[in-house]
Amino acid sequence: MEENVFEQMAQKYDSEERMELANIIVQEVRQELRDSQTKSLMDYGSGTGLVSLELSDLVESLLLVDSSAQMLEVAQEKISRRNITNAGILHSDFTVDTPERKADIILTSLVLLHIPDTEKILTSLFNRLHKGGKLIIIDFDKNDKINHPSVHNGFSHGELEKVLADVGFKTTITKTFHHGKGIFMKQDASMFISSSIK
Repeated sequence: MEENVFEQMAQKYDSEERMELANIIVQEVRQELRDSQTKSLMDYGSGTGLVSLELSDLVESLLLVDSSAQMLEVAQEKISRRNITNAGILHSDFTVDTPERKADIILTSLVLLHIPDTEKILTSLFNRLHKGGKLIIIDFDKNDKINHPSVHNGFSHGELEKVLADVGFKTTITKTFHHGKGIFMKQDASMFISSSIK
């Protein structure tokens, strides 16, 4: 059911609000990717590539992974149109698939909140990382104003760091980097970035 929602949204996904938010995320993630020219980056839950296609110049290779074929079609059109030679797409859902592909860095931006079993998906991402690899998570801070049956109402840094440690990550650094009006289910909210090393 969730699937269809994203399939229908694909063509209209790149709204002005989403592009603005993506731009803020890109600026933050760029700092995390300094000195990554020889690294492979996987964007899990990439959608149309709003965030990661703006980062392709910082890494050796980029793989956009999403469970929505339509979102990836839009991403592929952008890759072709902009002649981004180091980017590819993979249609997959890591909550059920276990593809062999691995990466040095995995980015997951505003994706965790849509996945019911946080520990399961973080374990899957951990297994997709090379030893010493880095997982970058962008998501919303816990927000009690949000109440939705199929979306987490954000994450508390401490709780998320505990799950990451349980999964096997050695270190995690988390910080809130942006406060915005109406950015999370039309509510004012803040976003954090967390960076974990395998």
